[in-house]
Amino acid sequence: MSELYDVVIAGGGPAGCTAGLVLARAGFRVCILEKDQHPRFHIGESILPRNTPLLHELGLSEALNALPRVAKFGAEFGFGNDFTTRTFQFTDGLLPGFPVFNIERSVFDEMLSKEARSAGAEVFENSPLDEVLKMGEGQVEVRSAGRVIRGRVLLDASGHGTVVGRHVGSRRTFDEPELQKVAYFQHFEGVERHAGDLAGHPTLLMCDEGWFWLIAINATTTSVGFVSRPSFVRTLKVPPDRLLSWAIERCPVARHRMRHAKGPHTNHVMADFSYTCAPFAGPGYFLIGDAACFLDPIFSTGVTLAMMSAQACATNVAALLRGEVTWARAQAEHCRFVTGSTSVFWRLIRLYYRHSFRELFMNARGPMNVHGAIISILAGQVFPKPIWPLRWRMRLFEALVEVNEHFAIVPRRNGCSLLDDTQSLVEHPPELTRA
Repeated sequence: MSELYDVVIAGGGPAGCTAGLVLARAGFRVCILEKDQHPRFHIGESILPRNTPLLHELGLSEALNALPRVAKFGAEFGFGNDFTTRTFQFTDGLLPGFPVFNIERSVFDEMLSKEARSAGAEVFENSPLDEVLKMGEGQVEVRSAGRVIRGRVLLDASGHGTVVGRHVGSRRTFDEPELQKVAYFQHFEGVERHAGDLAGHPTLLMCDEGWFWLIAINATTTSVGFVSRPSFVRTLKVPPDRLLSWAIERCPVARHRMRHAKGPHTNHVMADFSYTCAPFAGPGYFLIGDAACFLDPIFSTGVTLAMMSAQACATNVAALLRGEVTWARAQAEHCRFVTGSTSVFWRLIRLYYRHSFRELFMNARGPMNVHGAIISILAGQVFPKPIWPLRWRMRLFEALVEVNEHFAIVPRRNGCSLLDDTQSLVEHPPELTRA
């Protein structure tokens, strides 16, 4: 005996619940299979401004307002050994920015799950998609928690599990060292913050071996993480669950801001950053969110890319199920959306690990409002793909990075190495300072 739905969704995170919400409201019978039970811990707590109008479009503003969160108006960047950091506001972008928020993912994801269920989607928790039995146009069949579930379309929102990508053999990681990353992270109380509107600015501290994040996610709790290359951490004689503490101790700015912090002595670990499962659609299936591709988390793209791709995909699938578009067209549209909205982030990520990029970024101003274009891209103004004024300025910025590599067009800055023993001698300021 099997259960029959119009759409089967693997994964009940932001991508799966957004798609389920849209499709259920459109009158389709939707099944969401979530391997865990809400609320559950997850990173990715910093949301991009493009999510603000999306949440309004989805009618979720009231539910969001009931949740604890921290208002976010921009971001802060700096080198790990320089207490003069650089902040920017989303309102400085080439395109209008929106205030947004940081939030604990356990409460945010649970809210999305409840809203999808209220819209009519059937949500099954502790029910991973164990096996894909059949996948074809209009006919899909999967096994989950001992039962067989059939549908007309399968949406893979399984995140890093990439259930369909692994099933069809399309999951591909990158050989480039700077796209191979591992993150060490934990939640802490009592981390020092800026005052006022700057309190919600995520802080990103750059060092030669990687970078740190400090993100205020509610009134007292801060998410702290360190992202580095596996090839580097393998040279250290440090247990993986203690590596965050090791890195913080060697980063003057992070160490100072956490001088009064309290939290666990051990950390979580997440590896295998940056992969793609292209093509993002095929016979009977569509990939959304992290199941389609995962980008280095440096620019906090995860939740916004997940929800935007899910909304677009669900709208596309609804038209498909109503017979308004063909399978070929629906698949092509979805692949164009994912490729168009992520390609500019892939380019920025590759640039970010170059010291020349960091020098230019910290300079904060550029010709022809190139800095405003970069801020708008970082705010998520890229759907379904960046508009031409953003794209040509992005190309200009890439050219400036190349020039600055050989001829200094902004002041040179020293990097921060966690292996430099003199970092412990860096003097701490009495309070936070910024440029």
